[in-house]
Amino acid sequence: MSGAPDLVLNGVCVRDGFAEAFPMAATRLLVTADTARWALTAARSMTGFATSVIGCGCEAAIERELAPAETPDGRPGVAVLVFAMSLKDLKKVVPLRVGQSVLTCPTTACYAGIESGPSIPLGRALRYFGDGHQVSKRLAGKRIWRIPVMEGEFVCDETTGAVPAAVGGGNFLILARSRAAALAGAEAAVEAMAQVHGAVMPFPGGVVRSGSKVGSKYPGLIASTNGAYCPTLRAVTPTALPPEAESVLEIVVDGLSEAAVAASMRAGIAAVCDLGAEAGILAVDAGNYGGTLGPFHFHLHAIMGGAP
Repeated sequence: MSGAPDLVLNGVCVRDGFAEAFPMAATRLLVTADTARWALTAARSMTGFATSVIGCGCEAAIERELAPAETPDGRPGVAVLVFAMSLKDLKKVVPLRVGQSVLTCPTTACYAGIESGPSIPLGRALRYFGDGHQVSKRLAGKRIWRIPVMEGEFVCDETTGAVPAAVGGGNFLILARSRAAALAGAEAAVEAMAQVHGAVMPFPGGVVRSGSKVGSKYPGLIASTNGAYCPTLRAVTPTALPPEAESVLEIVVDGLSEAAVAASMRAGIAAVCDLGAEAGILAVDAGNYGGTLGPFHFHLHAIMGGAP
């Protein structure tokens, strides 16, 4: 912290803190289907159990829905972002998730959402499911695979590109007078942040109730509850909460770039502050570990235009 005065927006204190984020590798996939319903079904399945690399192996979420005019095959689609701690990890999790959740889903196809950067296997890995009957074609300089399935065939790009220097773990905390107020603030933030392309919130509904700190009293546990922001622990651990704060929710954001993470955070914090103190919002803070976790520091005052 710089020691600057807190920034107050609509009665909400934006604390002079920063969110600490870390490097990740990421890719975008375009999932299409005969109907928007089945494209969403596949995308939701593919991004399931992908909230945190701590326990899930990757972080993934739906970026946005796509109109037929925006997809390679002219059908309804969904753009999905997948993040992992390294390109090696990304190359492992992407084919597994596409194979289990998109290949299996009625009427779907899967295409590259990023054309540049290191290649991540899609059809290159999944073609073997065709048991020798798979067919490859080149269209507009790209190789696609047609894999026979009982319903017809699954069409898939051979690879997708990747961003080797993506950003994971951008975040902010909503401190509120009640659980209902905190949830209303979080929902408003997620709705606003969903309009920012190139960034996603991987936790359920985009919201985290169980914010963590690095380490634990128990050997081998790499993360544990962030006691400084738990209202029920005020009497037994140092607290970062004002006396009237009864609930805290966190929004975590991953992005293809620093700019995307900053834009997403700005949109979310603005939406929370628009609700204001009258809605029970007390403050906005951010989670960091003294600069030891990652090299990307998103200072709240700078993001909200209150500091250089």
